[in-house]
Amino acid sequence: MTRLRTILAKNIKSFRSEMGLSQLKLAALVDTAPNYIAMIEAGKRFPTDTMLEKIASALQREPFELFSITPIQKQWRIALLAELSDFIESKLKETQEANS
Repeated sequence: MTRLRTILAKNIKSFRSEMGLSQLKLAALVDTAPNYIAMIEAGKRFPTDTMLEKIASALQREPFELFSITPIQKQWRIALLAELSDFIESKLKETQEANS
């Protein structure tokens, strides 16, 4: 399986799972067979451009997002948001103490 197919397969499965969709439900949303979705997620089939657009739309994503390295980006965003939240909380506490 090529790297591109691997990324696509993992992202579709991940985005589908995040939305709580089964392969059956995603297949119904994009008007295809569930085994076709399973084959895409297994990296055995590569969808047409039209099907990529349908899948992206059903997953509420832009088509290019199906090829992004999402898990790494997601972990980075979560860590960044946690750090930002801690920073803001500490600054608010400092400000409140200074105003007391």
